[in-house]
Amino acid sequence: MLSTLIPSGFFWPRTKLGLDVKMHELIHQVQNEDEMKKENWDAVLFGVPLSRSSISVSGASEFPEAFRRSWKGFSTYNLDYERDLKDLKIADLGDVKMHFTDILQSHANIKQTIKDVKRHFPNSFPIAIGGDHSITAMLVSGLKELELEKEIGILQFDTHLDLRSLDDHGPTNGTPIRNLIQNGMVKGENVYNIGLHGFFNGQSLIQYAREHNVNYITLKEARKQGITETVQEALTHLEKKVDTIYVTVDMDVLDIGFAPGVPASTPGGMRTDELFDAVYSAGLSAKTVAMDIVCLDPTRDHQAQPTVKAGTYTFLTFLTALMNR
Repeated sequence: MLSTLIPSGFFWPRTKLGLDVKMHELIHQVQNEDEMKKENWDAVLFGVPLSRSSISVSGASEFPEAFRRSWKGFSTYNLDYERDLKDLKIADLGDVKMHFTDILQSHANIKQTIKDVKRHFPNSFPIAIGGDHSITAMLVSGLKELELEKEIGILQFDTHLDLRSLDDHGPTNGTPIRNLIQNGMVKGENVYNIGLHGFFNGQSLIQYAREHNVNYITLKEARKQGITETVQEALTHLEKKVDTIYVTVDMDVLDIGFAPGVPASTPGGMRTDELFDAVYSAGLSAKTVAMDIVCLDPTRDHQAQPTVKAGTYTFLTFLTALMNR
């Protein structure tokens, strides 16, 4: 395995594929270096089980395993687009090693992981399963350090701006976008945040966003224009300005009624169908090169796991878009 990755603690047994395939039968959970190299993977995923850097109480570190357990409930066939994901080659590389107490060491491991993944699988699409939102700053920084000359754009689906002060908070789930801007990894003008709403972003954060030309589109504005149209317009602007686009999905962008299992659940957020449409549009862009799903806390979810299922559905919808490029 790569030096900062360990095999997942939960494995589905391998079975022979039939006509009707479930996701747990499709995704290959690799357990050693030889398995990693056996295929030209279309997409590679890895878990990032970190939530100690969350400013609110969070069990987001539990999502990678809950995500894997949920696969059995999903077919590979997407009826909405009449596409079967069983034609994709997908590898689960395991989880990034986390230090029990040292958040900065955990962050360093995350950054090294995305570098190693891109070097070992240059033609595969990397997808990180968080974890809290602090991981995004490390993943994007790692990609930037691999190709310093390239401009990275960020398409963010979120209730929050994530522009809190690093001096006050450190590298938490409330600071990843500011972390990237402050450290010169991305330009504020190359960040597009869609889905903000209500009473969850203070004026100091709005002021910082305006000073650094961060593009933020409230959910109310996006609904007036249309969710898909809003995402497509953001992508059109980004594609003209940047070399690559990173998509980050904070599951707290969803309304509490659809996603009770997040650390900072709010009323007034997106419906699940709106998020799926948004993620599908984001995945169609040829410049989109990586994505993450963060801030999903299975320990807060209802018994039927609506939030976990929504997170997995988001992942599968994104894969559908990759197929349909």
